[in-house]
Amino acid sequence: MFEKFEDLEEKISHLEGKLSDPSLMDNQKEYQTVVREHSHLSRLNELYQELKDVEANIAENNAILHDVQEDQELKELARDELETFQLRKTELENGIRIFLIPKDPNDDKNIFLEIRAGTGGDEAALFVGDLFRMYSRFAENEGWRVETMSSSPQGVGGFKEIIALISGANVYSKLKYESGVHRVQRVPETETQGRVHTSAVTVAILPEADEVDVNIDMNELKFDVFRSSGPGGQSVNTTDSAVRITHLPTGLVVTCQDEKSQHKNKAKALNVLRARLLDQIEQEHHDKISSERKSQVGSGDRSERIRTYNFPQGRLTDHRIGLTLYKLELIMNGKLDEVIDPLITHDQAEKLKNIE
Repeated sequence: MFEKFEDLEEKISHLEGKLSDPSLMDNQKEYQTVVREHSHLSRLNELYQELKDVEANIAENNAILHDVQEDQELKELARDELETFQLRKTELENGIRIFLIPKDPNDDKNIFLEIRAGTGGDEAALFVGDLFRMYSRFAENEGWRVETMSSSPQGVGGFKEIIALISGANVYSKLKYESGVHRVQRVPETETQGRVHTSAVTVAILPEADEVDVNIDMNELKFDVFRSSGPGGQSVNTTDSAVRITHLPTGLVVTCQDEKSQHKNKAKALNVLRARLLDQIEQEHHDKISSERKSQVGSGDRSERIRTYNFPQGRLTDHRIGLTLYKLELIMNGKLDEVIDPLITHDQAEKLKNIE
């Protein structure tokens, strides 16, 4: 399967020639695409060259073992080295196969995180706030930026809904498996008899869409402005700063009211709408290849119960891969790596089955 890698250095040289062309800097999107491709192929070539060196060492040690004239001490040394090289060969081949998995074009994108309360009333609203803090702390650990786009606070201290833009390196690639229903089991503060209540919250991870990804016809949009409600600071309830945009062909509605400026709320709402339209297009595409979706943990099905957070037992369970961790407090404080890394590994293993 690795014969096609012989021309890797030629491809890398071609990309280096492109990068040295000053005119490429005029198109930042194309420039970033070439940079990513060059980095990807360079790393792949490093693995392939090491694999060739390891195979040469394996052949050399095998020759020593089969040479009747060689002494036993040298053969023992060759046997030990052979075992080490064979293990390294397996590691390199697996690493190369992972590089061959078709890259998700959205992996490098920023995301819109949408969290909505489901069943469970006040408890669900409180858990929306808890999940938002969990993702915000994880984002902080990753060096990402979190910007709230829209929120609907509830009197109990939670949120009916909160939407945020998370921007940084490889945000979508790490958070794309979070879409779905998150179930929480815990004793509410208002529960006098200590009974555990079960509530549900829906999480949606939408890749940020560029204008070239989704072309919105402004004639197909209906704009409404109104006075903001809820917390927001001086003047937020006295001016028509909140914006509601309705996309007439699909019926999608986006409302933003967190900013004092109508202009800023409109810009935010358009960004969210563009992301939702891109998500809708991609969901339709995924539906056509449903057999592939069933083999991947990141199907993005919002109705699928993906995870349970059991507070009395300090337990988190991801139902898609049968993962159970008794580290709920750490996870809720943003230590999500032990949840996300196994999901990525599982998804890669499933995709590797389709590579010859």
